[in-house]
Amino acid sequence: MLLLYLLLLLLQLLLLLLLLLLLLLLLLLLLLLLLLLLLLLLLLLLLLLLLLLLLLLLLLLLLLLLLLLLLLLLLLLLLLLLLLLLLLLLLLLLLLLLLLLLLLLLLLLLLLLLLLLLLLLLLLLLLLLLLLLLLLLQLLLLLLLLLLLLLLLILLLLLLQLLLILLLQLLLLLLLLLLLLLLLLLLLLLLLLLLLLLLLQLLLLLLLLLLLLLL
Repeated sequence: MLLLYLLLLLLQLLLLLLLLLLLLLLLLLLLLLLLLLLLLLLLLLLLLLLLLLLLLLLLLLLLLLLLLLLLLLLLLLLLLLLLLLLLLLLLLLLLLLLLLLLLLLLLLLLLLLLLLLLLLLLLLLLLLLLLLLLLLLQLLLLLLLLLLLLLLLILLLLLLQLLLILLLQLLLLLLLLLLLLLLLLLLLLLLLLLLLLLLLQLLLLLLLLLLLLLL
C-alpha cells in the first residue's frame, strides 16, 4: 500500500510538472503578444506624428493661398481705380468732342484724331475688362482650392480621432494582458507551494518506510 501511495504521489508530481511547463509556455506566448502590441503602438505613434506634420504643411499652404488672395484683391482694386480714371478721361474727351463739334466745325482733322483716341481708349477698356474677368476666374479657382483643402483637413481630423480611439483600445488590451500575467504568476506560486508540500509528504513517507524496515 505504501508503494502504491508513492506511485500515486509520483504521478501527481509528474502531472504538476507538466502543468508548470504548459503555464510557462503560456507566459512566453503572452510576452510575445505584449511585444507585438508595443510595436503596434509605436507604429501608430509614428503615424500620428506624420499626420501632424501633414496638417502643419497644409496650414502653411492655406496661409500662402490666403496671401495670394490678398494680393489678387489688391490688384483688382488697382485695376478698378484705373478703369474709373479711364472712364473719367473718356467722359472728358466726349465733352471736348461735343464742344469742338459745336464750336469748330472746320477742324475736321482734330476731330478725326480725337475719334482715334477714343477708339484706342475703348480698346484699352475692353482689354482691362478682359483682365478683370481673368482675375475673377483665378479667384474662383483659388476659392475652390481652399474648399478642397478644408475638406482634406476635416478628413484628416476624423482620421486622427479614429487613431486616438484605436490607441485607447490597445492600451486597455495591454492592461488586461498585464492582469492576466499577474494571475498566472500567482497560480505558479500556488503550484510551487503544492509541490513543496508533496515533497514533504514524500520525505515523511520515506522516513516512515525506513522506520518500518528498521523495526
